[in-house]
Amino acid sequence: MSNDQPANENAKPVPKSWLKSVVIVIALVGAFAVVTPMLFGGLSTTEQKSVLTHRIARGDLKVTVTENGMLESSNNKEIKCLVKGGSTVLWVIETGTLVQPGDELVRLDTSRIEDNITTQEIAYETALANKIITESDVAVAEKSITEYLEGTFIEERSLLEKEIFDAEQAVKAAELDLKSTTRLASKGLIKSLQIDGDRFALDSARKQLELKKTQLQTLELYKRDKETQQLTSTLQAAKARLASDVARLKLEKTRLEREREQLENCVIKAATAGMVIFPSAAEWKETPDIEEGATVREQQTLLMIPDLEQMQVKVGIHESKVGRLNTGMAAQIALQDLALEGAVDTIASITKPAGWWTGNMVKYDTIIKLDPQPGLKPGMSAVVDIVLANYEDVLTIPVAAIVESNEGFLCWVQSEFGVKKRVIQLGDSNDEFTIVTAGLTEGEKVVLNPLAFVDEAQNAALQPKQSSDPVDKNTSDKNTLDKKSLDLKKPDKKKSGKKSLGKKPLGKDSDRHDVYDNQSGEGATSTKAADTIDAAQLIAMGDKNGDGVMTKDEFPAKDRDQFDRVDTDGDGKVTTSEMEAIADALSGK
Repeated sequence: MSNDQPANENAKPVPKSWLKSVVIVIALVGAFAVVTPMLFGGLSTTEQKSVLTHRIARGDLKVTVTENGMLESSNNKEIKCLVKGGSTVLWVIETGTLVQPGDELVRLDTSRIEDNITTQEIAYETALANKIITESDVAVAEKSITEYLEGTFIEERSLLEKEIFDAEQAVKAAELDLKSTTRLASKGLIKSLQIDGDRFALDSARKQLELKKTQLQTLELYKRDKETQQLTSTLQAAKARLASDVARLKLEKTRLEREREQLENCVIKAATAGMVIFPSAAEWKETPDIEEGATVREQQTLLMIPDLEQMQVKVGIHESKVGRLNTGMAAQIALQDLALEGAVDTIASITKPAGWWTGNMVKYDTIIKLDPQPGLKPGMSAVVDIVLANYEDVLTIPVAAIVESNEGFLCWVQSEFGVKKRVIQLGDSNDEFTIVTAGLTEGEKVVLNPLAFVDEAQNAALQPKQSSDPVDKNTSDKNTLDKKSLDLKKPDKKKSGKKSLGKKPLGKDSDRHDVYDNQSGEGATSTKAADTIDAAQLIAMGDKNGDGVMTKDEFPAKDRDQFDRVDTDGDGKVTTSEMEAIADALSGK
């Protein structure tokens, strides 16, 4: 026998059955690698390595509300603009300047007021002249009454009395003439016509007497009263004009003095010693209200001299939390390098104005009272933490692990079977952690930021009413099932027995994808033999409602376009036999 035989001639032939088993195992490993991303929450290997988890534990929880505020004094000496109608700032002292009584603080424009003073001086002099004239009219009216009663009336009455006396003498003479004529006529010495003439003369004298008596009566009973009334009315009118002119003069004088006072108000000086600061400007303004060239209105606060011994912090509390505040609550104030203690002093009953400069957020002004502390200055920024509640030995979950959905609040728990959804009930919360009242137990691990890593979380989360951009189906095809690998034939009905993709059931010692634990900072991704999963277990992992099959909405969103290829009988459900067909197709059966 020749010794040149190849070395492998002595080697034992490899059993074909063993080779076939190796091929099947490799194929099943490939099938597991394709199917598992769909059923384990849609996490790819890369995503599983980068995702963080948090281990649920008990501890203390402090619930606080944190807001930024500004330091101010609760007792400010306000320096206001006292110029009527406002004015323009010509010069203003720098904020933060220490002043003494009498120091000039603000100088306002005086040109308009100086013009008003000139105009008012003219009006005052005119009113003064009118008053003098009216005073003369009153004096004349008063003398006119005295002149009439003590002069004109007596003169007229005396004249009428003299005329009456003369008329009476004329009547007597006419009567004598008539008697003499009548006697002579009876003797025939004169004609009868002479008698008629004397009789007519007597009648005329008598009528003249009656007229004069009537005039005297009219003078005493009517004319005197009428003239007196007219003169009195003239006096009263003159006095009324005088009162008006006096009031006008007083008014014009007041206006003149006011304008002169306004001129003095254009130069504002300090009444007390202290540090001068500008008042807080509106939130939407980028510059202070008080600066050179700015227009200021009457009663507008230009400057303030604060009392540095009575300091406070004003913050705006959001409407969602203001209902939990009460006066007297403890507060911690971070002020530059100082940590101060304070308490809630007042809470506004109405909201502060909201606008674009506040992001349209509704907030309520809240005052935090501070104890006297040297070195505090108005305008310093502060961060205020108001303690709302303290909880001891409670189960908490990070806010980042919670997703709000139509089912309630959800989280995703990592277990040996993968990442599973869990409905939880929550209690009080701060900005980082929330109390869990039901749904989780101590020691369980939850996925942080599931919306970024778990497709099921993306589908379950409450969506906004409108989507700004359509979903681009071509943005990424990572972790998508290979379409060629799913181009399957219908399963053989004869192979109705349960196909196993492995020999061991999934248990404690089985392989699983672990993710980083944010408490330990350590993590690893390991993959053991894929032959530990059978078709029934794969279905159970993806079956959300527990009906024993997988529907299209139970598939990961990114793999749903492959559902129809897996659902070979077209009934809208993937059964255990159809999942076993995946193993058959990938193993070449």
